[in-house]
Amino acid sequence: MSIHQSTQEASGEFPRAASRFDPRRLIVPLIFVPLLYVVIAYVPPIGLHVLVLGAAVLTVREFYQLHFGPAGHGLELALGSALTLALIIAMQFGGHAGAMLALLLLVVLGSRLISGRALNSSLTDSGILSLGVLYVGFTLGHLPLTHALDDGSALIFFLLLVTWLGDTGAYVAGKTLGRHKLAPTISPNKTVEGLIGGLLLAVLGAYAAKLTFLPMMTPVDCLVLGLGLGAVGALGDLVESAMKRSAGVKDAGHLLVGHGGFLDRLDSLLFTAPAFYYYLTYVKGVTAARVLPW
Repeated sequence: MSIHQSTQEASGEFPRAASRFDPRRLIVPLIFVPLLYVVIAYVPPIGLHVLVLGAAVLTVREFYQLHFGPAGHGLELALGSALTLALIIAMQFGGHAGAMLALLLLVVLGSRLISGRALNSSLTDSGILSLGVLYVGFTLGHLPLTHALDDGSALIFFLLLVTWLGDTGAYVAGKTLGRHKLAPTISPNKTVEGLIGGLLLAVLGAYAAKLTFLPMMTPVDCLVLGLGLGAVGALGDLVESAMKRSAGVKDAGHLLVGHGGFLDRLDSLLFTAPAFYYYLTYVKGVTAARVLPW
């Protein structure tokens, strides 16, 4: 769930539950939910792969702009975007991911020799470049991997449903019931009540998914994944909030009306996607139905 800082947040004042819901927040789900459904349910697997690659480029650019500024820096944005795409693609071909990470290290460090930026920022710039590729590319790369598992389309729907219900539950419960601050130095608007509401709705969403389209999930799976993905998603939200607070910005971007940018909207999914994939493969033993992304 993206965190929209306000004047009250900047001053440390905690907003009351009476704050109004922004109706513009409905625009994004009304557009993207049907699009996601069509791509996942009816388009060949390469469709989701392309969608993930496009979202990754927009997301990693917003991440780099937190450090390099709104105008960005041409070399860093182009290089980071290209490496992010390359890592996601390499992950779909098994053992090539390790080689891609080695290439990432060499390219990032070598690029500092021609960047044109001040030498005293070289160490920081290298760290930011590498982190962006891993933070966005490595995490989102687990979506096509999950889609390639047995019953992959249903698994993707499960992941998105539980993650975004956790976000929604936290937002609604925090707005209506929130009284006790969860992490005031990072996000004054996050509350313990919001966290609990998010976890409860995530668990309910997991059970609803089991009953409607994913019977392979056991009741224990639903409880563990609802609580686990809800908690991991909340952690992802707080991590992105800390980054934005460090950069002194309200939102990572402005492409999604009422939601900020892609990084603001995908912050939870960046953490839940890998967690879900490894639960499926290591705990439940789900295997891949195909290797290539088509």
